[in-house]
Amino acid sequence: MTSSPHRQDASAPQPPRPNLAFRELRGLRSPGEFAASVRRAAREIGERVSCDARYIGRVEAGEIRCPNYAYERVFLHMYPGRTLMDLGFAPRSAVRGRGARPAPRSLHDEESDVRRRAFMTGMTGSTATVAVAALAPLGAPAPQAPLDRHPARAGVGAVEEAIRRIRLLDDRHGADGLYRRAAAPLRTAFELLDSGTAQRDVTDRLQAGAGELAISVGWLAHDSGRFDDARSHYAEALATARVAGDEALEAHAFCNTAFLARDAGRPREAVRAAQAATRVGARLGSPRLLSLLALREAGGWAGLGDQRSCERSLARAQALFARGASDADPEWMSFYGEAELEGLEAQCWSALGAWDRAARHARRAVALQDPHFTRNMALYTAESADDLARAGQPDEAASAGARALALLRDVRSSRIEGMLATTARVLLPHRRAAGVSAFLEAHAESRR
Repeated sequence: MTSSPHRQDASAPQPPRPNLAFRELRGLRSPGEFAASVRRAAREIGERVSCDARYIGRVEAGEIRCPNYAYERVFLHMYPGRTLMDLGFAPRSAVRGRGARPAPRSLHDEESDVRRRAFMTGMTGSTATVAVAALAPLGAPAPQAPLDRHPARAGVGAVEEAIRRIRLLDDRHGADGLYRRAAAPLRTAFELLDSGTAQRDVTDRLQAGAGELAISVGWLAHDSGRFDDARSHYAEALATARVAGDEALEAHAFCNTAFLARDAGRPREAVRAAQAATRVGARLGSPRLLSLLALREAGGWAGLGDQRSCERSLARAQALFARGASDADPEWMSFYGEAELEGLEAQCWSALGAWDRAARHARRAVALQDPHFTRNMALYTAESADDLARAGQPDEAASAGARALALLRDVRSSRIEGMLATTARVLLPHRRAAGVSAFLEAHAESRR
């Protein structure tokens, strides 16, 4: 195909589209005055955001295509009855998976389609076959005519789209049905990276994408009980981050490594990995990231039975979280809100054997969770059931367990299923109670 010399290069990043709808909402107020009204609205609903004139300017310029969940709650509180799209933002599904690092701005939907098609067909031999097999199960478009001669340049958008789709599907359906399908895009991403002939900006972006994809696939392995596979994928992401000098990716890889170590019964490794992530993450300017890393460390201390160190880490996590969201928050952390903070604290108290306290935090997590995250709703509900069962409240535990089973009709997660199996065993001595009996029968049926 021959392109017109007057047309823009399809590989070049597209400029952001100004958010005129949001600008109209500001009216005659200055950006600083409008930012102050956003902060006031946040306080009304118990949220904290570090909104200033610069943030408002970035939104109006179209640089922020979709706000994080804290800002979303505030904006929807300010303008009840409107959606994010009414306010001029892109749907969250269009931006989920974008990393918080200096990089070319996100591609238009139209250009993204072009790049995915090029990724599918712009390579030869086995690589092309792998690419088609890799993305088709995740919902990528059917192959069309190749539009870029270089596979790495064509593949960047496809790798980023694979990350986005994996995260969205995991949010809604859990990991078990995704892991094997997601391994093929990961192989393809590293094959593209190994081709080594792209321009530096493309290589940097592809390294970041390949590393994030390795973490996403590692998480699917983790959540589906394949701990050795998860450990390998996280190590691959960490090595990629070190080679690329990408601190944001390195912090993410260490964060997930800490979580895996805790779940795999290696609590001291969890503490070390969380502390390593904190050392790197401290340079990234995101209190919310440091809050999550403090929770990862708290989980390790809880696994070691060190309640004092655990409580110190929990207090640090809460103080950092209270600083609010910021522009530096990584996009992959969009799941981390008050519900996740409560859920992770519940897991700490559970590991320490404080069942009543754990149950209270698990209940709060369920109440606070955005329904979009179906998997997390199931997780927190299952946590609540297990804590209540161990706290000697069988009827309440059975009720929570039944709700978790209902959520698992749409979610496949070996981790959550394992939690419910443990709860069922704890409740067996109470099987004569009507509610417990009904839960045990439903659980047995779900296993069949």
